[in-house]
Amino acid sequence: MIEARRATLDDVAELVRLRAVMQSAINGEPAPPGPWMDTSASVLCARFAEPEPTLAAFVVERPGDPGHLASCAVGTIEQRLAAPDNPSGRVGYLFSVATDEDMRRRGYSRACVSALLDWYRERGVTKVDLRASVDAEPLYRSLGFIRTADPAMRLSM
Repeated sequence: MIEARRATLDDVAELVRLRAVMQSAINGEPAPPGPWMDTSASVLCARFAEPEPTLAAFVVERPGDPGHLASCAVGTIEQRLAAPDNPSGRVGYLFSVATDEDMRRRGYSRACVSALLDWYRERGVTKVDLRASVDAEPLYRSLGFIRTADPAMRLSM
């Protein structure tokens, strides 16, 4: 059985590296280094240090390579207004799920996402959203996620 562990400050650089892996997979070309990497590292450091963190990351280490990660999943908890289908108003958002290309198809992402879902359950979160690539959709479906009728929209400013 693959064990995912909660990420710590020592994992921040690797989490940012894996985010670049994910961005490269989504965009079909290598993610360019830049200020986004420093911002990501700063956000992770600050959020990990919160007294009651609303951001968590779970990771699987690269076998035989201490200090290096093979896979990760990151998620946040947002407090929204309550609704009939979510009386607490607490919503999880799962993102930045990434596995190094040479480590794929071993169950690492499943272990990370499953650990993150347990973290949500422990905090009373009963609704979790994500955006899935076509390649990742079977994993999420197997964990109980379904496509919603809500069309997503975005304004980039």
